[in-house]
Amino acid sequence: MAVAVESVNFNASPIEVARALIGMVVLVDGVGGRIVETEAYDADDPASHSHAGPSTRNASMFGPPGRAYVYRSYGIHWCLNFVCREAGHGAGVLIRALEPIEGLALMQERRGVVDERLLCSGPGRVGQALGINRSHDGLALDQPPFELQPAQVAPKVLTGVRIGISKAKDVPWRFGLHGSRFVSRRFP
Repeated sequence: MAVAVESVNFNASPIEVARALIGMVVLVDGVGGRIVETEAYDADDPASHSHAGPSTRNASMFGPPGRAYVYRSYGIHWCLNFVCREAGHGAGVLIRALEPIEGLALMQERRGVVDERLLCSGPGRVGQALGINRSHDGLALDQPPFELQPAQVAPKVLTGVRIGISKAKDVPWRFGLHGSRFVSRRFP
């Protein structure tokens, strides 16, 4: 059975899901914004957490699609990913940046910054602004505290290489909303 949440088929490849998420709105307990940047990761990708197989840390990546995979980056930041492909495969999409829309004051308080462009421009910032932590790992994206809303208009999607990784750096699996000032790094 296909797992879809508001027009995204999470049974699809991470590349398809990463593109489809651009322009959608993600909320966690009513706080969030428009997804403006994503990165795709697949099991055969040496940069993916799932590349070496299942572990305690990445177990959610091998679970059912349409769920959250949350991990701690550098022992500091919680990062939010959306699991895709069939269960057992180990694929996901990192939510790299949002345009803040709902719960702005709470995001500013959580992040300790006022500038809207700095609230959710990077995966660690997204996690902190949305209040993401380990308790969100494995939760279904079509049930509270998560809410996904479709894009209001068809977005123009940019493609580039992923950033902040040491393996498979030249793979063009980073996607962004054309013209967004909220992406973590400009697209070439």
